[in-house]
Amino acid sequence: MKKWLIRIAWVIFVGIIIALLFLARNAQEKKPVSKPAIIIHVEGENAFLTEDELFVRLKRKRLIFDGQTKKQLNVAAIEKYIHSMSEVKETKVFTNIGDTWKIDVKVRKPIARIFNRYGETYYLDEEGVIMKASNLHTARVVVVTGNIKDRITSKNVKEIINNKFLKSIQKLDEIYRISYYVCNDPLMRALIGQIHFDKKGDFVLIPIVGGQKIIFGSAKTTEDVQEKFEKLKIFYKEAIPFEGWNKYKEIGLKYKNQIVCKTVDGYTEENKQ
Repeated sequence: MKKWLIRIAWVIFVGIIIALLFLARNAQEKKPVSKPAIIIHVEGENAFLTEDELFVRLKRKRLIFDGQTKKQLNVAAIEKYIHSMSEVKETKVFTNIGDTWKIDVKVRKPIARIFNRYGETYYLDEEGVIMKASNLHTARVVVVTGNIKDRITSKNVKEIINNKFLKSIQKLDEIYRISYYVCNDPLMRALIGQIHFDKKGDFVLIPIVGGQKIIFGSAKTTEDVQEKFEKLKIFYKEAIPFEGWNKYKEIGLKYKNQIVCKTVDGYTEENKQ
């Protein structure tokens, strides 16, 4: 008989604990949550999103509002909305015990800003993903101009590379290969200010220093891009110190295993610096 009483007592005790936990949880869910702790992770110097901007955007979408309770906090909807932003690479929303919660965001790193033939402008990130341009932020990256048909709604680079038809009509993958090299090579990052795609179908690099144009040609493969830039670096290290910056108006890299240069009209040794 005593064993049955003990068992009944334990059942009642466990029931009371569960009821208290349920009541406590309900009380927490009805309590207003605090302002979220927002953490923005930025690689490099170009921050395309700040904590205050993200908070304002969430309030405008009514995903955050005054007096919001934990029960009204839609974590999945908040994550989905943040992830839809073109400048966001990864996001995670965490809720804690009590009224605190956190938003963790990693933003994309732009490597080029593109101005296409239709008057649109957008950024390309280090993974070949298109980012919308912002009125609030600009990035110090190489500028790409010219007869570019790729639009802001175009497929990302990975999708183009894996589609033979898209590769034949779009240039975003080639822009990405050149820009990625320039962004990650200290010498080229300091030297190249603009990439122009001309009507002949050639990419032309325009240096920050010197008046010459660098006829790069195409950028169909990573190996082709590396080979051309290696030729250019050898030229700058071995020829320019002896010939000077003013001798050449054009440096051609498009032909295999050779550099074809054109001198400035009327150039003489007196012009050398």
